[in-house]
Amino acid sequence: MHDNAVNDTSIWSRGMMAVTGAQFLSAFGDNALLFATLAVLKQQFYPDWSQPVLQMVFVGAYILFAPFVGQIADSFAKGRVMMFANSLKLMGAAIICFGFNPFVGYTLVGVGAAAYSPAKYGILGELTTGDRLVKANGLMESSTIAAILLGSMAGGVLADWHILAALSVCVLVYAGAVVANLFIPKLAPARPGQSWRFTPMTRSFFTACRTLWHNGETRFSLVGTSLFWGAGVTLRFLLVLWVPVALGITDNATPTYLNAMVAVGIVVGAGAAAKLVTLKTVARCMPAGILIGVGVLFFAMQTALLPSYMLLVLIGIMGGFFVVPLNALLQERGKHSVGAGNAIAVQNLGENTAMLLMLGLYSLAVKTGASIVGIGIGFGAVFALAIAGLWIWQVRQK
Repeated sequence: MHDNAVNDTSIWSRGMMAVTGAQFLSAFGDNALLFATLAVLKQQFYPDWSQPVLQMVFVGAYILFAPFVGQIADSFAKGRVMMFANSLKLMGAAIICFGFNPFVGYTLVGVGAAAYSPAKYGILGELTTGDRLVKANGLMESSTIAAILLGSMAGGVLADWHILAALSVCVLVYAGAVVANLFIPKLAPARPGQSWRFTPMTRSFFTACRTLWHNGETRFSLVGTSLFWGAGVTLRFLLVLWVPVALGITDNATPTYLNAMVAVGIVVGAGAAAKLVTLKTVARCMPAGILIGVGVLFFAMQTALLPSYMLLVLIGIMGGFFVVPLNALLQERGKHSVGAGNAIAVQNLGENTAMLLMLGLYSLAVKTGASIVGIGIGFGAVFALAIAGLWIWQVRQK
């Protein structure tokens, strides 16, 4: 590997392109696989409330492995960690493809995703620095969102056509991600030589947790991003059951198109945030957070496709504007206190705990037979109030 390939910190360097490409394929696979697997559950007559459980086993894997994945990302070359993680996802997708238990396969994909996350975000700080980091994050988020968009739609459309074909495409895409990881420059490990004994590993992780939760700025970022992703993943499942009730459409593709609208909005919002918000003016993103909840509340009451699409784009724009500055703040502050890999692992624990709780409540609400429109309205209202509370609390801290 030439020195200039490693020392090139522009966001268009070969290393950044390889990371962005691998991330695109990996996220494409994750999203296509979710909708293909939901189609499998439908085909095999699993009950409605088991749909969010599929995501809960995925998220559960994240939470279980949270204390270890940050250290793994910092102890090896991050490109190699990403390759190993994508191989696990490949195995999980193959398990579902060959007709074994979808929950088992999806759990394995969750383990891969847990290992992948700190490495993919941590490597950004090694490939680029300073103000370019916010731009690199923007690039990473954009490739992720494009993958969510195209992956969700491919999963839904292919599953309507042929479920096995949809699952096979997921396997191939993960294989592509593994190959893309080979092109990432082999960087030196960030923190080699740490102890691999269970107690020191968990202790260092929980020390990082304490450090970040005690600092006002990083705590604010952790709570904000956790609420956002918890809400995002719940909205995704809400759409799957909401579409047939509110719009009377029963295919696999329509919920994926609606999900895609949110993703389009997030790209626009993330771009606006990169232009309008700096690390010093992070509080500017808070009104957008409140408007996400208000948007969901109005969305739940719709009965026609066009206004539904428009509202979801708006919800996405607010989401992108809200979450990108909070992510950049956490990485920047985290890098200087506990290390970037550790900061992301702590963030993942917060986000996934929020997802698990929100999905659990949602699954419970569906199981008790609450109306899906009512669940949507309540969910939007609670989210808007939570972000408003967080904002007031942040102002008071100052």
